[in-house]
Amino acid sequence: MSIVIENLTKRYGSLTAVDSLSIEVEKGEIFGLLGPNGAGKTTTLSMLCCIIEPTSGSAKINGFDIRAQKQQVRRSIGIVFQQPSVDDLLTARENLQLHCMLYGVEQAVRQKRIEEAFSLVELEERADDLVKTYSGGMRKRLEIARALIHRPAVLFLDEPTTGLDPQTREHMWGYIERLAQEIQMTVVLTTHYMEEADALADRVCIIDHGKKIALETPSKLKAQMGGDVVYVQAKSIDEKKVRALPFVRGIEKKDGRFAITMKDAGKNLQKLLGKAGAVESVDVRPASLNDVFIKYTGKSIREEEAAGDYWTRVANVNKND
Repeated sequence: MSIVIENLTKRYGSLTAVDSLSIEVEKGEIFGLLGPNGAGKTTTLSMLCCIIEPTSGSAKINGFDIRAQKQQVRRSIGIVFQQPSVDDLLTARENLQLHCMLYGVEQAVRQKRIEEAFSLVELEERADDLVKTYSGGMRKRLEIARALIHRPAVLFLDEPTTGLDPQTREHMWGYIERLAQEIQMTVVLTTHYMEEADALADRVCIIDHGKKIALETPSKLKAQMGGDVVYVQAKSIDEKKVRALPFVRGIEKKDGRFAITMKDAGKNLQKLLGKAGAVESVDVRPASLNDVFIKYTGKSIREEEAAGDYWTRVANVNKND
């Protein structure tokens, strides 16, 4: 196993950010860690990267213990976190050269790796510009290039494509998928793009309030939904009659619409609408990973300010304890 996590826990006073998390990730696997803001994703990654100390539990990265072998762990990983960490006072090329030296990339392949990295993130024409002249999106692309340049055994990506255009996102993921296959690099990613996790991840773990609540392949998680999802726009529907239909698996109201999970929508839709009542519009589609996410967390990805609320609670707990 590339990553072994056993009962990993992080508490801030009386607030538990990560709660007895146990996960195993295979070598070469692309593993999605999903959850609402404040669910414990970044805290988990920070512990695995030896940035913060666990309260209890253990984990091994590439065979190295995150408590006893921090240096070996750090040399085994690449990291792209949400907050930028490249040096503004250096050029992009100098940032990559410094990273190569710190991680012992051999001189013979150093220049080739740097040029490949710039090509990957489409920064060739700005390679010798100071990073302080870069836009936010360009800095994120440079962070990704830097994390990959030493060919880490494990790559941690915390919402790495936020702010990137679709073409750059697709290009970057193609490169990472190829690396994962060629050198058996393990990738752990968090993302707010459900389609990314669905298309890329071999397995997905959904966490909320620091706990693991689901872990499977995207296809198996979607299969657990029990059928297609029909979105019905209506002021109200006769839920009792709809639930009584043998092909209906569940009803939820969200975003002003009724989401009805049902078996074989193509065959049974007319029967459903006959029982629903006055319907304004209907949208039918197969179950998605976002539907799975809503099923397990009770909501879509939370608003960004929820993350602020979470860390405010952490600060208040620490201040009061």
